[in-house]
Amino acid sequence: MSSRLPAMVQTLRDRGIRLTAERRSILWGVLTCGGHFDVDGLMGHFRHQGIRVSRATVYRTLNTLVEIGLLRKIDLGVRQSLYESIEGREHHEHMICVRCGEIIEFVEPEIERLQQEVCRRRGFTPQDHTLQIYGVCQACSCDQRAGGQG
Repeated sequence: MSSRLPAMVQTLRDRGIRLTAERRSILWGVLTCGGHFDVDGLMGHFRHQGIRVSRATVYRTLNTLVEIGLLRKIDLGVRQSLYESIEGREHHEHMICVRCGEIIEFVEPEIERLQQEVCRRRGFTPQDHTLQIYGVCQACSCDQRAGGQG
C-alpha cells in the first residue's frame, strides 16, 4: 500500500493537479480502505482516524482520481456508487450480490475476447469498459434454500 502512494502522488503532479493536505489524506484513505469503498465509508475512516476532510472535497477528489485513471467508479444505481483503486491492478469485472452486497471480482478472457470482436466488427474503438452482473451470491442462495431470510 505505502509504495503505491508515491506513484499516485506522482501521477497527480504529472497532471498538474495541486496536492493539498486534504488530497493527500484522501489518497491515503483510498489506499488504506482497500478493495471497494463508498464515500460514507471513507468519511467514517477519516473520522475514526481523527482526520478532518470536507465531504465536498472528497467527492471532487474522487471524481478527479476517476478521470485520470487511478480509481474506477462502480455505479450501483439509486445514487449509490463504490470506488476501487485500479492503479497497478489487472482489469477485472464484478458480480454484485443484490442481497448481501458482496462484490466478487473476476477475470474472464473469453468475455474480453468477445467484447473486442464485437467492437472490431462494428468499427468501434473501445477506450474502457465495465461489466457488472447483479444477482445472488452462493452464500445467499444457500441461505434461501435452507429457509433463511438472506
